[in-house]
Amino acid sequence: MEGMEAVAFQIISNVGTAKSLIMEALYEARDGRYDEAEEKLKDSRTYMLEGHHAHSGLIQQEASGQKVEFSLLLMHAEDQMMSAETVSDLVTEMIKMYREMRQNKNGGVSF
Repeated sequence: MEGMEAVAFQIISNVGTAKSLIMEALYEARDGRYDEAEEKLKDSRTYMLEGHHAHSGLIQQEASGQKVEFSLLLMHAEDQMMSAETVSDLVTEMIKMYREMRQNKNGGVSF
């Protein structure tokens, strides 16, 4: 595997791991384990960053005049990255909601 394919798989692998950790964080929060959830979100950001670094390398390559050939594999990698970012944003908000719901339930406050 060379060049573009290796970068695409690097993106897919890293953001796929990030997405899995993000979902694990949601399951932890659902069960009231917020510290574990936050740790998984933190770990997921490391993988997202690695995926972004690989992607940025392609952008810099093209910006410097070296043509980056479009491929279905690259499109899939970018789609996975965008999907993981969206899931991360949604899960972060859902974890906040789980916390608030648990606090309101335990504190007697209702919506």
